[in-house]
Amino acid sequence: IDWGAHFFVGPPFADATLPMQQTGDGQYAIFAAASTEPTLADADSNTFLVTFDDFGQSEASAEYALSQGLTRAIVFTEGEGVPYSGVNPDAFVAAFTAGGGEIVSTQTYAWFVDTDFSSQVNDIATVADGTEVVFSAAAAFQVTALRAQLEGQGLDGLTYMGTDAMDATGVQFETGGEGMIHTPHTIIAAGGANDMLFQQAIAAGVELDSLGFMPLYVDSMLLGIQGILDCGCTEPSGIAEAVKNISGFEGTSGTITYAGTNGIPDKAVPIAQVQGGENVLLTEIG
Repeated sequence: IDWGAHFFVGPPFADATLPMQQTGDGQYAIFAAASTEPTLADADSNTFLVTFDDFGQSEASAEYALSQGLTRAIVFTEGEGVPYSGVNPDAFVAAFTAGGGEIVSTQTYAWFVDTDFSSQVNDIATVADGTEVVFSAAAAFQVTALRAQLEGQGLDGLTYMGTDAMDATGVQFETGGEGMIHTPHTIIAAGGANDMLFQQAIAAGVELDSLGFMPLYVDSMLLGIQGILDCGCTEPSGIAEAVKNISGFEGTSGTITYAGTNGIPDKAVPIAQVQGGENVLLTEIG
């Protein structure tokens, strides 16, 4: 603010973005670029997500699982209502059971920490028949560790589904990631606009670990600029008000509309599967 910022591209987590909301006093547009936390979006405070939220991605996962004839699920959670690691499983369970699915086992774990799932695997082995979908918001290295341990118990036919955390942690590069299904924000297709941006960044010496998040940051900048153009001003509050009314913005990550929302754009959720070490789009839901 002291340096004359017109809008902010914020971190994806509440512990950073919420203080930004308070400091800006709702006068600045804040784009929580890579976040899916629904609690961060607040049009009254001019804070916006640039992608689908946790409910959107996990409900889409449940819908896809049911469409594939998967009616039994094993769920890993950090606890009901826990931001991200609990909210995503909560949303999956609600949608999955509403669609006729059955939760055969619910297990707890420490997000981004646990890789020894021996006690959970022992519990699962007593109820699983090998046809289940295993869903969590865990990091890729955790899900592949879990898979190895479940397969060690003879459960080889399980389907593994996860959230954008899988893309953020490079599931396509993980040993054991083949066949896993997840919800990335975008698919970087060879020759596409995002691939061109990626190649330009590489040529400039930029290190990019999570390609699916790159378009969200690009779109955050473009949305802020669109707000400046729409209001014809450089006053932060005027820009924020203009952003709030953006409709049908064609971004690099999809079409974004904030008008009539609480700051969460209604975007389709890509369902991708790791095939041959690459993310392959299976379908989009929404």
